[in-house]
Amino acid sequence: MHIIDISVPIRPAMVTYPGDPEVALERVRSIEEGAGYNLSRLAFGLHTGTHVDAPLHFVEGGADAEALPLEVLVGPVSVVDATAVESGLSAEALNSLALPERCERVLFKTRNSELWRSDAFSEDFVSLTEDAARALVSRGVRLVGIDYLSIGDEAAHRALLGAGVVALEGLDLGAVEPGEYLLVCAPLKLAGAEGAPARALLIRD
Repeated sequence: MHIIDISVPIRPAMVTYPGDPEVALERVRSIEEGAGYNLSRLAFGLHTGTHVDAPLHFVEGGADAEALPLEVLVGPVSVVDATAVESGLSAEALNSLALPERCERVLFKTRNSELWRSDAFSEDFVSLTEDAARALVSRGVRLVGIDYLSIGDEAAHRALLGAGVVALEGLDLGAVEPGEYLLVCAPLKLAGAEGAPARALLIRD
């Protein structure tokens, strides 16, 4: 069994979406300073690094992170090579990709994965357009992921989340070959939250 961790490490000074809280990790009890144990405090926005968006993120009264369906977060997934896409991942661009005819879960590997090498946010990242989001919904996709901090603009988010599709953002797919895997994604069980940090793994025999 081969397990690939496609999560981004959470650490101070890491890249975050503009306007989001930065990561603060503070040691509040220290063995080095005479305490009997080490204990840290962590503060950061829920959309930092690898995370999932719940419908509540863009849909008033939508389901929260606690209600995310586990059967969608675990299961077969297609990693699709979209590294040739230069800007918006549109419905037309989808037609040029090796996207399986029927798939419940799809992760797009784009040139974004190289952006994780920098601690500065890049405005020039590949994301879904609204028409691509709607095309994925019409295909019956239930989870879609991408390798940077946003799946798309507000319209793309609304198209996905309004249809109950789970958006998995902030992946690092740089070392992942396109193909079929088992996805295991475990977001924190946060009641009332519009999103949740997650550990995401790809498994292949």
